[in-house]
Amino acid sequence: MTALNRSTRRRLQSLRQVPCVWEGDRRFLSSNLAMRTETGGRTQGECILWVDGTEGVVRAMDMVPCEAGHEAIVRTLLQAMEYPHSPSPPGRPQKIVVRDREVQFFLRGVLQDLDIVVEYVSELPLIDEIFDGLQGIARSRPPQLPPEFVEPMLTAIQDIWQDAPWERLDEEKVLAVELNHEDVDTLYVSVLGMLGMEYGLLMYRSLDSLKQFRRRVLAAGDSPDELEGAFLEQDCLFVTFEQDDIAPEAELDEEGAAFQAFYEQHGVYPSFGNLHPLEGMRPSLYTEEASVVLVALQALHRFFHQNLRRLSIDEFPPVTGRYRIPEPLESSKRVTVKVATMPDLAHELAEMSAGEEDSELFGQSLPVLRSDLIPDNAFYSLGAMSWEILKMLRSEVKFHQEADATFPQTADGFPVILIQTSQTKANALIKEFKAAGGLKAICFSPGEDPFSDDRYDLGVLQLNNGDLHLFGEFMEADPVHIQARKKWDQRCKKTKGHCGLVIAKGFRGESKGNPKLDDMLALFEVRAISSKELGLGSLQLVSLLD
Repeated sequence: MTALNRSTRRRLQSLRQVPCVWEGDRRFLSSNLAMRTETGGRTQGECILWVDGTEGVVRAMDMVPCEAGHEAIVRTLLQAMEYPHSPSPPGRPQKIVVRDREVQFFLRGVLQDLDIVVEYVSELPLIDEIFDGLQGIARSRPPQLPPEFVEPMLTAIQDIWQDAPWERLDEEKVLAVELNHEDVDTLYVSVLGMLGMEYGLLMYRSLDSLKQFRRRVLAAGDSPDELEGAFLEQDCLFVTFEQDDIAPEAELDEEGAAFQAFYEQHGVYPSFGNLHPLEGMRPSLYTEEASVVLVALQALHRFFHQNLRRLSIDEFPPVTGRYRIPEPLESSKRVTVKVATMPDLAHELAEMSAGEEDSELFGQSLPVLRSDLIPDNAFYSLGAMSWEILKMLRSEVKFHQEADATFPQTADGFPVILIQTSQTKANALIKEFKAAGGLKAICFSPGEDPFSDDRYDLGVLQLNNGDLHLFGEFMEADPVHIQARKKWDQRCKKTKGHCGLVIAKGFRGESKGNPKLDDMLALFEVRAISSKELGLGSLQLVSLLD
């Protein structure tokens, strides 16, 4: 069993011990109470709660995955002692009561030397009352969709998911959907997902809202408060596809069962909602809104089916399509919808982003991508390693660059790039990394061959001295690489952007692409960043190889 280290015990012993009894427990919460993470996904599982039963106040609360061990209870307990929710002061209780024997024995072992009595009780009335209140809130919230829209809406978004417009369009390639339906004239649709972080469609009610959001995001930089303010100022409807695996409730309502079935078939959960400056974010659509979204989605699917192959990041010509869409709930009537690309707006938004990047680069030289670092004929691949292997590798590898922060281990493995070459060349490569101050980030950036029109996904390493190096070229249309990139992006999302680079020896024979632990010479734990953050744009592959 993991024990508290000495410094932590001394720190806790220094807290004032107060004559009170705390209740602690963990309970599963319904899907309506799933919390949004910093990266935009959802976290659902169990809620850990520590309550001061004497004062009747909540000391600490946290959401954790269902599979999290008893250590999570201890982490929340330490927070309750040292950093409790206001207005409670830091302190150490005289007694703790829990309703789980296993948790009781675990806490007794961890909290020894802290003079805290840990007892078992069959009921926790205060915590029961709090959780009943939370579940009551969940039950009182409206469903995401009106019942009559669940089936047709899931059919429509299944078509959009299979169209996958984010594989060809970024958020600057806006589509105008002119529908004149339910008091809505035109929706301006921005596609999310090219960076592999969150897939979906934002349907702005006005161009002013779209442009204002873009300006505020660019001006906000890395400020969380500014970004949140920009997010809440949007005036749009949204449909997103969330990749987090959310454990279903024991009893699902009709909508929940339909969403769960969608996840089991496609690996993503659908999410619908509304954003408005005066209303904030509402994770549901009312009847008129659902009708508008459904008509827009059906028209977009027809447009994508006819025209998506003609569109890309670099090619976004004027294209228009007109469609007669059955009116929701009244199939005998038709809504005439016009869908059109907006190349002038796309150019304006691109210039807006470029202007921000130019201001940041003022006085600095443009980045140069080099291809002379990775040894010729080296083997490279992207994949994942198990968390058990990662733990062993950290302690046994000859050179280890640690991550700059702790990160969750909820993905099915740690995303890594493997570079495998001879031992001599591997050691020389590690020496190059050390001389540059280590590895800073890993990125994938688009590239093309202007003579063959082949498009590539270029693997890029950013060193701490600012140098950029090409480590691999992947055919953009290769189905194997498409799946590998999709899994890479999903894992990086779950690790909050953390990934790794492994340098190994023995790239011939059976060990090629499958090095043993002893063959791995270096591990760099770094961040995965987007091509926009890197500032390279689309590259011509020939110029890199000359």
